[in-house]
Amino acid sequence: MGSADVIVVMGVAGTGKTTIGPLVADALGVPYAEGDDFHPPANIAKMSAGVPLDDADRGPWLDAIGAWAHGRAGHGGVVSCSALKRAYRDRLRAAAPGVLFLHLAGDRALIEARMAERKGHFMPTALLDSQFATLEPLGPDEAGVAVDVSGTPQEIADRAVTALRRRAQAA
Repeated sequence: MGSADVIVVMGVAGTGKTTIGPLVADALGVPYAEGDDFHPPANIAKMSAGVPLDDADRGPWLDAIGAWAHGRAGHGGVVSCSALKRAYRDRLRAAAPGVLFLHLAGDRALIEARMAERKGHFMPTALLDSQFATLEPLGPDEAGVAVDVSGTPQEIADRAVTALRRRAQAA
């Protein structure tokens, strides 16, 4: 893993994508982009109302993130994106073939407790069930690593950077 890689920090809501992503980007010396910023206003309104997004809603969002990742190819970057389904990751890979996925994975009870503590976020904990139902973990043929989200943000970020570096050495 070099600083020229583009890493997509993925996982269900509440795993810490927005917290861990910038820490990983900082450790790698590359820019960070917040995936939620790529959502069109209609998606945010839907999620704020407690309505899960469907694939039609996610298409333009995934394409916008894919375009950002494509533009960072060879320069490096970290972007957060739930990327819960393989089809979504395939769409991101089609736009930016070299992306690596960092799956922040954790126990549902821990994630729900963390979400309950968050203020001002548009993803209510009620949508967590739909997120877990949708989640398709990384396949063995997908470029990326899964990292447990227990511990402090810095511990998680350190674990992530170590796992990404190990993966690069093994490749």
